[in-house]
Amino acid sequence: QVQLVESGGGLVQAGRSLRLSCAASRSISSIDVMVWYRQAPGKERELVALITSGGSTNYADSVKGRFTISRDNAENTVYLQMNSLKPEDTAVYYCNINVLSRDYWGQGTLVTVSK
Repeated sequence: QVQLVESGGGLVQAGRSLRLSCAASRSISSIDVMVWYRQAPGKERELVALITSGGSTNYADSVKGRFTISRDNAENTVYLQMNSLKPEDTAVYYCNINVLSRDYWGQGTLVTVSK
């Protein structure tokens, strides 16, 4: 069992920044891939960014150049730095890991970006 707890969401104006955190209840050093997803109202959940255990990253085209994913294995935490936020970034953001073929999700953190 792994618990994931996201935090850092909130209401911000367009152009501002937020940093999301996802704290895991166990060591993440052996977890190959950690992922941030988001789900906007009325839309399907979409992958935002991922980071591998080796530090490789990948981003959705819509956030490239604005968002940065990172992980701190010592703190068992993955981060999502979000800059130049846009109203279309409004969504519930979730972190996800897969351990032994089982998906684990946090409860999500709401990000609302006003015009």
